[in-house]
Amino acid sequence: MKIPHHHLHLNNWRKVMPAVLGLVLCSSISFAQTPNKAIIDAIVKEETDNSQLEKLAHELFDGIGPRLVGTPQMKQANEWAVAKYKSWDIDARNEKWGEWRGWERGISHIDMVYPRVKSMEGTQLAWSPGMGKKTVTAEVIILPDLADSAAYAAWMPSVKGKFVMVSMNQPTGRPDYNWQEFATKESFDKMKAERTAMTDAWKKRITKTGYTAKTLPVALENAGAAGILTNTWSAGFGVDKIFSAYTKTVPTVDIALEDYTLLYRLTEGGTIPKLSIHTESKELGVVPTFNTIAEIKGSEKPDEYVMLSAHFDSWDGGTGATDNGTGTLTMMEAVRLIKKFYPHPKRTILVGHWGSEEEGLNGSRAFVEDHPEIVKNLQALFNQDNGTGRVVNLSGQGFAESKDYLSRWLAAAPDTLKNRIKTNFPGTPGGGGSDFASFVAVGAPGFSLSSLNWSYGSYTWHTNRDTYDKVIFDDLRNNAMLAAIMAYMASEDPAKTSTVKTEGVKWPIPVKAIRRGGMDPVK
Repeated sequence: MKIPHHHLHLNNWRKVMPAVLGLVLCSSISFAQTPNKAIIDAIVKEETDNSQLEKLAHELFDGIGPRLVGTPQMKQANEWAVAKYKSWDIDARNEKWGEWRGWERGISHIDMVYPRVKSMEGTQLAWSPGMGKKTVTAEVIILPDLADSAAYAAWMPSVKGKFVMVSMNQPTGRPDYNWQEFATKESFDKMKAERTAMTDAWKKRITKTGYTAKTLPVALENAGAAGILTNTWSAGFGVDKIFSAYTKTVPTVDIALEDYTLLYRLTEGGTIPKLSIHTESKELGVVPTFNTIAEIKGSEKPDEYVMLSAHFDSWDGGTGATDNGTGTLTMMEAVRLIKKFYPHPKRTILVGHWGSEEEGLNGSRAFVEDHPEIVKNLQALFNQDNGTGRVVNLSGQGFAESKDYLSRWLAAAPDTLKNRIKTNFPGTPGGGGSDFASFVAVGAPGFSLSSLNWSYGSYTWHTNRDTYDKVIFDDLRNNAMLAAIMAYMASEDPAKTSTVKTEGVKWPIPVKAIRRGGMDPVK
């Protein structure tokens, strides 16, 4: 109720004021929400005393392992999750949304056999061609620095039968924080300047070939290279990022920085090393891809929905523990708690474990396209996907009235959970960082439970070190409690969530899911 001040005389204002106060009080009472403290206390006690997170993590990360879309491990994980939910008396299903290039990682051996024998640390890139049962021994050469694409075209025949190094030689294997702690300022500044110059020079070297980072490996294999060697250092001790190969017939192998730089120095110094490489990955044709959906039916408003959300797939350099195994297990554990202490929610509670997030949020985008009835009646979605840390940030994602309901729901959580969370209202809508953005793009209230860093970007995000031992289970327990409490409060709220957008905020455009992916590794 807006009353323009220039139309009111003082006496009129005195008459109107009690009515205005009455409206405000009525409004706050009508939207008051009193949580059942016994349910929240039970959730906290169960997760504190009887958490299943360590057991789930062992089964998923150690037993099944990484969950690259299109691999047997992804299918195994889908089936494991459904069985686990059913053991908790929770309905679950695997819902097909598309199909992908099927691929299975096999045995890999990478050994330097000259000038001395040394087993190398390395990982065949995802979807890299295998070599069957054969082993190839060949010399190593470095992509040279030539004048232009014509010079490279003339050089290309010399790669025949060789392993070609196509990544720069990093000047240091120490992360910057280590330099910062121990180096003189002059030494640190000098190293950074050298590294910047080397990085720029290598980019120019690639450009001068006439190819891109994606098309160069294919050109080299077409010229007869025995394989492609890369190094994608992740700016930490012993850690590399492991993405996908672009070659079609010869293997692409990421060699760890310590060994890659050794090979580079030997080659540059004139002692040409020889590598023996054996990789047994195999193509599996076109395979179906799934989202795993769990459901507890609503007792009063079954056609309104509260969702817990995390992507199930991962890259496969490690075991996908913190990206996004921890988010997956947080939501599984949260719904286990809900089923145990809030078995008849007012609204239907769903859990979405999405496939192929890593290739462009494809599983969640497909779900949004396939289930308009859920998206239209979504009370709230809570997604977690940035590592193992405790939740410390919650944004309103650009929804004008998000502060009202999110603050109310958060207030029900114990101080130990809510007091460490920084809120940002109304915030701005996420454009594509994780699966909540698939829902936000179509105007549905999706929110990210954003976690403390734990050196995520360097050490576990898409790396060969994203493994069980990096999980911080105390933080994970807090996140499971929080997700369960927020879902409970959202389900119980007498009011339907407002999705009015903040004026003047640019909203992301929905992107269609890729329903058939990975068929051409060069694209």
